[in-house]
Amino acid sequence: MNTRAWIVFLDESGVSLLPRIRRTYSPRGRTPLLRHRLNWKRASMAGALGYHSTDPDRGARLCFHLKPGSYDTAGLIEVLEQMKVFYRGERVVLVWDGLSAHWSRAMRAWAAEQDWLTLERLPAYAPELNPVELLWSSLKKRELANLTGDHLADVADATEQGIHRINANPRLPWSFLAHTGLTIHSPHPPNLRKDQYVGSGAKVDFGRG
Repeated sequence: MNTRAWIVFLDESGVSLLPRIRRTYSPRGRTPLLRHRLNWKRASMAGALGYHSTDPDRGARLCFHLKPGSYDTAGLIEVLEQMKVFYRGERVVLVWDGLSAHWSRAMRAWAAEQDWLTLERLPAYAPELNPVELLWSSLKKRELANLTGDHLADVADATEQGIHRINANPRLPWSFLAHTGLTIHSPHPPNLRKDQYVGSGAKVDFGRG
């Protein structure tokens, strides 16, 4: 994949008002108790992590979207429309899995009209290759762990805090990518300065690192 573009990984995940129980600390002999009304309302999150193919100094970019219910093709197109504004006309190579809404006829027809966007498919049954999975894990182990909110707004607020935490640490998005084993190769040998080398762009290697 040789192009001067943002390589963006996108994934969706679900959250609900049911607390995600995680191990925690408490005074000896006082087991923590979570009290909840057993409300089953659910929401869906879409996250997109972008890495520039030829200029790692530009840093990773994180886009996030949350909505009640679940995503369908129309909902995902709305997310991509917001992403188009976020990247301000720069080229994007979007990498996601084989979910039917990702490759529906309506999605492919819409994408064919977008000169800024190219769609690429992850290998089947390989969620470990998507760094956004590590983003979800980070949120669910920190801000969403043991959360007993009464409204979806409580979940949204906690998730927003987690997104701010991740954005405040520029190393975290790169660590998510490194954990997948994928690499975005440097466009120039390490012993040369950028102005000493003319390359053809970076490559995402879908083999293990």
